[in-house]
Amino acid sequence: MSQQTAKTTSGQTLPARPLSPAAAIGGKVIARSWSLPRPRNRVMVERDVRVPMSDGTVLLSDHYLPVAVAGAATVLVRCPYGRSGPFGVQNAQILAERGYHVLLQSCRGTFGSGGEFEPMFHEVSDGHDTAAWLREQSWFDGRLATYGPSYLAFVQWALAMDPPPELVAAIVHVGPHDFSRVAYRHGVFDLYNFLAWSDLIVHQESTGLLRGMIRTLTAERRLRPALDRLPVAAGAHDLLGDEAKWLDRWFEHRQLTDPFWAPLQCGAALERIAVPVLLVGGWQDLFIEQTLEQYQVLAGRGVPTRLIVGPWTHLDVASKAGSAVVESLAWLDRYAGTGRAAPAPAAPDRSVRIWVGGDGAEQWRETTSWPPPGSTQQRWYLGPRGVLGTAEPAAGAGAGSVRFRYDPADPTPSVGGAVLAVSAGARDNRTVERRSDVLVFSSEPLGQPVEVIGDVAAELSVTRDNPYADLFVRLCDVDPRGRSLNVCDGIVRLTEQDPLAGTVRVSLSGAAHRFGPGHRLRLQVSGGAHPRFARNPGNGQVDAAADDLVPTQYDIGLTAGNTSVLLLPISG
Repeated sequence: MSQQTAKTTSGQTLPARPLSPAAAIGGKVIARSWSLPRPRNRVMVERDVRVPMSDGTVLLSDHYLPVAVAGAATVLVRCPYGRSGPFGVQNAQILAERGYHVLLQSCRGTFGSGGEFEPMFHEVSDGHDTAAWLREQSWFDGRLATYGPSYLAFVQWALAMDPPPELVAAIVHVGPHDFSRVAYRHGVFDLYNFLAWSDLIVHQESTGLLRGMIRTLTAERRLRPALDRLPVAAGAHDLLGDEAKWLDRWFEHRQLTDPFWAPLQCGAALERIAVPVLLVGGWQDLFIEQTLEQYQVLAGRGVPTRLIVGPWTHLDVASKAGSAVVESLAWLDRYAGTGRAAPAPAAPDRSVRIWVGGDGAEQWRETTSWPPPGSTQQRWYLGPRGVLGTAEPAAGAGAGSVRFRYDPADPTPSVGGAVLAVSAGARDNRTVERRSDVLVFSSEPLGQPVEVIGDVAAELSVTRDNPYADLFVRLCDVDPRGRSLNVCDGIVRLTEQDPLAGTVRVSLSGAAHRFGPGHRLRLQVSGGAHPRFARNPGNGQVDAAADDLVPTQYDIGLTAGNTSVLLLPISG
């Protein structure tokens, strides 16, 4: 069969057409802005290719054909966000222009594909049905790679639950393998991100590109009334009506051991995949915890793996992570390049590339692993009068504890961080740090730089008067002007199964940051971060009416035998 036509399973031949002038220009603009290698070939596109699933549902796909390229591998990109415009250029066209067949497929229930969209629920079976369909196509040469960010990354892990024998490489950008642990982050519902995402999904097919961009830019203001309403489910219905019923189901199933979550939990894929995997994450991305976990599991198994983590939020990756796309194309060439038949060489010895931020750094570094070798863990103690330092408080020195009260009727606000918003990332935290429900512990101005590279955590001695409570902990960098910029953070939910007094460990995930001379380290401790995370009603429920809210009093231990510490991986 020629490169200009292909057959569906019904035998109908679909004409392939050249790229539209707008798409051709778009490819050039993106290639220039991302500093991509030059295109190698022309591209033709077959639109609306019908791919049948085993249950009879038909999913629509666009097939990008590399003209006059013999022995081209196929890249499968499955997504719920449509197949045209910049999305098609970024996730399919630029790959096809560099020598690959690309099948860009709309997930079930989106953009003309049959069935009902239930987030992530059908991706294991639909991915494997698509791989089976590819085997029947005359242009498929028997080599399959996968590619894409976010939801497009999750579907790759879904396919890897039973890796097809044709799979030769995977390129996973900013995506989770276990959605349940993202929806309920250490027990706390990730409210802003998934209300904002649901709002995007519900309206994406009725808004054009310009209106969609405006909706994204105004999301925080538009969503605020729904985010502030209680119960949370009522706020979601105010905003979305009955168009996002999956939110109701997520609220109803709060236990991650509930069988409901099983199709969305693809952690087993990390133990089953054996082909080379390139992972891309961002230090302010909502999936960074799982990206780092993916690398550690795969590298620990000896799977050829490379990790890139940049100074990106989730929304930044589509516009600012050009260096990651360059490496992605190189990864494809290395393991699925034109005519490659013999096993590809192993991944390079320096398999991790991280961006180190902060004063005097702002640079990429290569290392052999994550966490990098050579770091030592330092204990920074929370002390009386808001002190943070490496000297352990002496017995009887100052107050034995410090307390604060969290009131869910006036929840502690969130600032920046890993959210799907234009205000994401590192932001000035001084306003929230002045609140009475936020404890702040600061070091003296540093005489020498302190470089933190690795996994950050806090172990707090906590006594509370309510079994149902959250702890939100954030590490900040305070510059000489007093600006307090967040570096990393974490949250954990406590229940009746946790003692009312004891040590609570809070993971702040990973960081690569240099605190320069004259800067101070600062640790925040509070009872929540609204509306990023759903407030804890204090009554054992995930969602509650305003009349049912119960405040919580916390005491944080500060003295010898009752210490609270920040655990920092110090480099050098």
